[in-house]
Amino acid sequence: MSLKEQIDSAIKKAMLAKNKDELRALRAIKSLILLAESDKNATGDLDRNAEIRLLTKAVKQRKESLQIYAEQGRDDLAEKEKVELEVIGRYLPKQMSEEEVESEIRLIMLAVGAEGPSDMGKLMGAATKKLAGKADGRLIAETAKRLLNN
Repeated sequence: MSLKEQIDSAIKKAMLAKNKDELRALRAIKSLILLAESDKNATGDLDRNAEIRLLTKAVKQRKESLQIYAEQGRDDLAEKEKVELEVIGRYLPKQMSEEEVESEIRLIMLAVGAEGPSDMGKLMGAATKKLAGKADGRLIAETAKRLLNN
C-alpha cells in the first residue's frame, strides 16, 4: 500500500473519530504528496524514497517550528506541532540510534575508502543515500565529521 493510500485511509478513520488534530496533520501530509505528484518534473506516483524525503522534510520543518514556538512561549502552537510530528513519524521508518548510525558510517567509510576530513563529501554522499529517512541528517553529518577527524 502506497503512502498516499495509507494517508487516505487514516484520514477517513480520523474523520470518523472526529480527531481534528490528527486530521489536520494527515491532510498536511496528503497536501505534500499531491504537490510533489503534480510537480512539473514528476512522473506520477512517488516512489518510496521520494515519500521518505517528503516526510523527512516535513518532520524537520515541524521541529524547527516547535523550537521557535517554545522559545516564544506559544505553548498552544507548540502542542499542535508536537501532534503533527507524532503523526508524521508513524509513516517514517524506525529511526536509528546514535550507536547504529556510527556503526553504519564506519562501514560506509570502509566501502568508499574515506580516511580523513578531505573525504567528507564522498562519505556524506554515500551515507545520506543509505541512511535516508532512517537517521537525522544532522546526526549523520556530526558522526561522519567526528569519525573522519579521528
